[in-house]
Amino acid sequence: MCFNGQSLIPVSKNKRQYDLFLKSSYECGVYLDTDLLHLKPISQLAKEYGKKVLIHTDLIQGLKNDEYSIEYICQDIKPYGIISTRPSVIAKAKRRGLLTIQRVFLLDSQALEKSYDIAHKTNADYLEILPGIIPGFIKKLSNDIDIPILAGGLVTTKEEVNCALSAGAQAVTTSHVALWQAMEYVQKQYKVI
Repeated sequence: MCFNGQSLIPVSKNKRQYDLFLKSSYECGVYLDTDLLHLKPISQLAKEYGKKVLIHTDLIQGLKNDEYSIEYICQDIKPYGIISTRPSVIAKAKRRGLLTIQRVFLLDSQALEKSYDIAHKTNADYLEILPGIIPGFIKKLSNDIDIPILAGGLVTTKEEVNCALSAGAQAVTTSHVALWQAMEYVQKQYKVI
């Protein structure tokens, strides 16, 4: 498994959160929202700290989210992986050897059906569903497709993490720092990380 048993994946929305991630015992994390100028330093810091960072390509300001930008990211930035809502970006990154996470939003039944189509077309390494607090749909998707599920969005408590994991999610992504720290403490006690 790409996350080495890590059941919670910290999501950094800013430099302060990223610094906390770098100093944590978590190996893998996500950088959610950045700009073109900071892409390379984010990736370099992760390597210096022995971390694996995934960049959310849809939220890079100053860089169009298309196949050409992924080529640039693969050649110059070299993150561990990427997250995107765009199937063409996922396909290109996968061909270039990056770990890929296809992000989908489960807003209604039509979005659920579209998620199945996207999952089959992209064959991403993971499918991240948002919001991550809907265990019935986590279970349904994890039973219906062969792609491991990540749950993210609106997850703020240990109970919500455990519920998502029990429903079939491989891991939970969250930007809620207090939750990272609480789960890190628990996982250190049981030597899970």
